Amino acid sequence: MKILLINGSPHERGCTHTALAEMEKAIRAEGLDTEILWIGQDAVRGCTGCGACFKMKKNRCVFDADAVNRVLEKCEEADGFVFGSPVHYASAGGSITSLMDRMFYAGSRLMRHKPACAVVSARRAGTTAAIDQLNKYFTISGMPIAPSQYWPMVHGNTPEEVMQDEEGLQIMRTLGRNLVWMVKSFALARENGILPPAPEAEKKRTNFIR
Repeated sequence: MKILLINGSPHERGCTHTALAEMEKAIRAEGLDTEILWIGQDAVRGCTGCGACFKMKKNRCVFDADAVNRVLEKCEEADGFVFGSPVHYASAGGSITSLMDRMFYAGSRLMRHKPACAVVSARRAGTTAAIDQLNKYFTISGMPIAPSQYWPMVHGNTPEEVMQDEEGLQIMRTLGRNLVWMVKSFALARENGILPPAPEAEKKRTNFIR
């Protein structure tokens, strides 16, 4: 079993990575494999709503020049997910927002019913708004959200300052262990024939303007 941790910061070894690395240690201590995947500094284009991904039915975005399809390939083998982002103007960073818009639109089937959580880092504020934004990707995709002892955030302007946030680091470790517990519980359920509920035959779409 494996947890994929996605670092959506433009800084490969910055504050967001520091939070994810603390989680990774806790996850590995519980016996699961991990991978921290940095999405890089190259531009991630936004979703154009072209619908080509639905026509292809390959769980891939038609635009292949950035990190989106590389992340979707990793999703196929992952059993749980962590999405990490710095806080930019009380929201997640632009690159990870564009990435998640497209990867969830094109490949949410790869993540459905798999546990996930969001982690954010900030100097001071805007954290809960960014967490709410990221959690919405999970709830619309049928993904259970792993909890911690407090909201999943760390504070600091540098990795060194984050390492002084003892509460934040403890939150990351607790979150990692809870995510492992959920992944293992879901695997045990499947082994015993307790499977995710099947969707209804027809997905309803209600438009309010006719």
